[in-house]
Amino acid sequence: EVQLVESGGGSVQAGGSLRLSCAASGFIFDDYAIGWIRRAPGKEREGVSCISSSDDSTYYADSVKGRFTISNDNAKNTVYLQMNNLKPEDTAVYYCAFEGGPYSCDYGVPSDYWGQGTQVTVSS
Repeated sequence: EVQLVESGGGSVQAGGSLRLSCAASGFIFDDYAIGWIRRAPGKEREGVSCISSSDDSTYYADSVKGRFTISNDNAKNTVYLQMNNLKPEDTAVYYCAFEGGPYSCDYGVPSDYWGQGTQVTVSS
């Protein structure tokens, strides 16, 4: 069974940076896509970013473009989300999301499997 372990959340002031990590294990797919979905209190969940190992496609929500960068280390099956210039509206629980097999991030963030989530809090 697919397991996703997130780390790197925390509390920062506006303008600060955090890096989230998601380590995936327990899958047998040659290809996969991993992304990040966030959920803030009282708001709809939002697909934040995605990266695909099958076609190297990436996706960023308009709200984070230019501030967040997703990258992957295929040897470690780990994906990173570097978040710079954080804003209070970025405050949310961030969930790592996974889909096995060929997947293009042109379709947005995958959501077959979710991690346990990590809290990101940005104060003004």
